[in-house]
Amino acid sequence: MRINQPQLIDSTLREGEQTPSVAFTDQDKHKIIQGLCRIGVDEIELGIASPLNTYLPNLVKEAKKITAGSCRLSLWCRCKAEDIAFAATCFPDLLALSIPVSDPHIQERLGKDRDWISKTLTASLQQAWAAGIPAVSVGMEDASRADTDFLVATAKIAQQHGATRIRLADTVGICSPARMTRLVQTMKEAVSLPVAVHCHNDFGMATANSIAALEAGADSLDATVLGLGERAGNCRLEEVIGYLALVLGEQRYHPEFLPELCQLVAESAGRDIAENHPLVGSAIFTCESGLHQHGLTVNPDMYEPYAPERVGGTRRLRFGEKTGARAIQLQLHKAGLRLDEMQIKDLVHRIRSGGQVLNQEQLLRFAAKCC
Repeated sequence: MRINQPQLIDSTLREGEQTPSVAFTDQDKHKIIQGLCRIGVDEIELGIASPLNTYLPNLVKEAKKITAGSCRLSLWCRCKAEDIAFAATCFPDLLALSIPVSDPHIQERLGKDRDWISKTLTASLQQAWAAGIPAVSVGMEDASRADTDFLVATAKIAQQHGATRIRLADTVGICSPARMTRLVQTMKEAVSLPVAVHCHNDFGMATANSIAALEAGADSLDATVLGLGERAGNCRLEEVIGYLALVLGEQRYHPEFLPELCQLVAESAGRDIAENHPLVGSAIFTCESGLHQHGLTVNPDMYEPYAPERVGGTRRLRFGEKTGARAIQLQLHKAGLRLDEMQIKDLVHRIRSGGQVLNQEQLLRFAAKCC
C-alpha cells in the first residue's frame, strides 16, 4: 500500500530519555541530533518544556545550528500555564501540547472532569498563540482507551482553536493494527487536521501499529532510536525508517546511517544491541542453514528483504552442523574448487561432526586439506 509523504517525529531526546537510568549528556544530544538529520527525520522532539529543564533554551538554539532548517524542532508540553510560558522562551518551531482524554486519567489521576479538559485545552491553545509560538500540536494522552465521542469532541475543540496537528497516543500499548486503523480513520473523518500517532510497545506491536496508522491515513508517527521509552518502550525509529525506505521506497530517508546512530544511542544509554535486532543487529545477515545458503547463493532476494549494504551490513555465511552438501558445493565451485561426490560427502561429514562453525575462508582452507 502506498503511504503519502509520511512524516517521522523522533522523540529519543524526550520519550527516550524517560527510560529508567538513561540521561544523555549535552554532547550526546548534539551527536544524536546530527545523526537524526543525516537519516532524514522530519521533526525532532527535543525535550519536555518545563521551567525545571533550564538546559532547553540553549539546546533548541544549538539544535537550530546543527539542523540548519532541515527538520522541525519541537518541545513536548503539559497544558500548564507556567510550562507554556517557559516553552515560548525556548523558541521551538512547534509546541506539542499534551492532555489526557480517557476518564481514568481525567478523574483518577487529575481529579478533574471532561469539562475541565475542554476548558484547559482551549486556554492552553490561546496562551500558546498569544505567546507567539508558530505551530501547536495537540497530543491526546491515552486516546486508545478514551470514549470515542469525547475524543472526537476534544479534537474538534483543538481544530477550532487553531491546532496544527492532532496526535493520538496509545499510552499503554493496547492497540492492534486493526484497532489503530479504526482509531485513525475515526479521527480523519472528524477533523481536517494532520493526524499523528504515538505508539507504545507493551505487547510488541508499536511499529506494526504505527505503519498501520500511516496506511489508514495518518500523516506522521513518533518513534525513538532502539525503541527507548517507558516500560517496553516505543515504536523503533530504525524499523520504520527501514520499512519506509527499503520496502516502500521513500527516498527521503537514509537507512545506511542507522547502524552508526543506533550504536551511538546504545552507548550513550548504556544499552546493548541484540545481534538479531532488526536492521542493525550484527548477525542479521549471518546464515548457517544449508537451505537458506543455497537460496542466497542462487539469488539473495530469496531470503533477504533488502541488500545488506543498504543498512551498512555484510552478508556472512557460516558452515557447520546445519549446512548441507549442496550449499558447501556451491561455495567451493565459486572459489574454483572441484570435489567429486565422495569428497564432498566426506567433507560435509567432517564439518558437521566436528562441532565447529567455519566462515567462508576457513571452509576453503579446510576443503583444500581434505583434497
